[in-house]
Amino acid sequence: MAKDTRTQMFPHEWRASTTLSGVYALRMLGMFLVLPVLALYAATLPGAEDNKALVGMAMGIYGLTQAVCQLPLGMASDKFGRKKVIYLGLLVFAAGSFMAAVSDSLPALVAARAIQGAGAVSAAVTALLADLTRNEVRTRAMSMIGLSIGLTFSVSLVAAPVMAEWIGVSGLFVLTGVLTLASIGVVAWLTPDAEESKLHEDAQAQPSRFGEVLKNRQLLSLDFGIFALHAAQMALFTALPFAMSDLGLEKLQHWKVYLPSTIIGLVAMVPLIIIGETRNKLKQVFLLGIVCIAAAQIGLLFGLHSIWVIAVCLIVYFIGFNVLEASLPSMVSKIAPSDLKGTAMGVYNTMQSVGLFAGGASGGILFQYYGFSGVFAFCSVLMLLWLAIAAAAPAPKPVKNISYRIGETWQQETDSLYRALTEVAGIESITFSQDKTTVYIKALQKGFDRAAAEKIISGV
Repeated sequence: MAKDTRTQMFPHEWRASTTLSGVYALRMLGMFLVLPVLALYAATLPGAEDNKALVGMAMGIYGLTQAVCQLPLGMASDKFGRKKVIYLGLLVFAAGSFMAAVSDSLPALVAARAIQGAGAVSAAVTALLADLTRNEVRTRAMSMIGLSIGLTFSVSLVAAPVMAEWIGVSGLFVLTGVLTLASIGVVAWLTPDAEESKLHEDAQAQPSRFGEVLKNRQLLSLDFGIFALHAAQMALFTALPFAMSDLGLEKLQHWKVYLPSTIIGLVAMVPLIIIGETRNKLKQVFLLGIVCIAAAQIGLLFGLHSIWVIAVCLIVYFIGFNVLEASLPSMVSKIAPSDLKGTAMGVYNTMQSVGLFAGGASGGILFQYYGFSGVFAFCSVLMLLWLAIAAAAPAPKPVKNISYRIGETWQQETDSLYRALTEVAGIESITFSQDKTTVYIKALQKGFDRAAAEKIISGV
């Protein structure tokens, strides 16, 4: 019975995990749904004449405002309440979506996209989910958010061209705004209220400790990686839709290229990640992912004369992209100190947003002045640079993060608890939360005596 209590989610935790994953996914849907069609649409607006640089800005500007706003809004949720900040962020995002729908010029669309990005609720959503879940199931709850984002991205690439034909890109923005307003109701009426809000070091950023994260070279290499991955992605989608259209493939037909690419990428990702995690081959799989994207970008550099070559390149690209999207957070989690995991992920998420902006802005400028070759040469060089950095970095240890709530007796004797736990086989590091109510353990995936650790912590 005790085992089930520890490993199974309570009903309110399931409800919190599913509803907040849905809110997260709906917000990301607004970003992903327009990704394959936005560049072509933006190029038709007044103010876009011979101005691919501004088209690129429309693609990526939301990343800049998101990077600026997401951590402050997360900190505001500590002071003013999680749900209040989530409501505010979603209202801002919905307002930006409706503004984008009625934008009658490219500069107006850029401004609307900037407002969309300012509704950055990811940190507040993560904090609320941490408040509503126990230490033992929190990782599983967070993984549900990651899964929802991945599925949303794949569905959006395929659905966007078809939906844009039915309701137009303006209709996609309206749909996004309506769904965002609906998600406010989901948070208000379906997501449970937290009994207590506090800092969760394993899930939330601690700005005062950013310096510790920024001194870690392994984490910095991963931060560069997520920056490069999303910069190259945004640059690719700034130019590639034009290349397919130039080859005679109408916008409505673009899904025929995206569908097999995304499906094969998702299917191939699963066994690769399993091999990486269970056989201690994570670095090898990680490097393979970078090689796939580099090969795809180089292939696009020389292969834009054929839809079939583009399709093959995109299949290779999405295999690599899905592997990296899944393995990068896992590697950050393994490398970051347990009590700094939330801070490390805060920096990581910020660099992801900065990458989106840099890719859109750089892709637009390069496309305007150097054409397709400039864009895909930039992406290829960026990936090769990342490959060199990643190859030189040491492989992460095969560890997992485990956290336990500790009783009042041990809270007064954390030094004694630390010494007792150091005797347990397979424990790599032990840290405590600031309030001394939680112990964070980084343990080997194989060889960790979990029963012994739990016996000590429980005091039995």
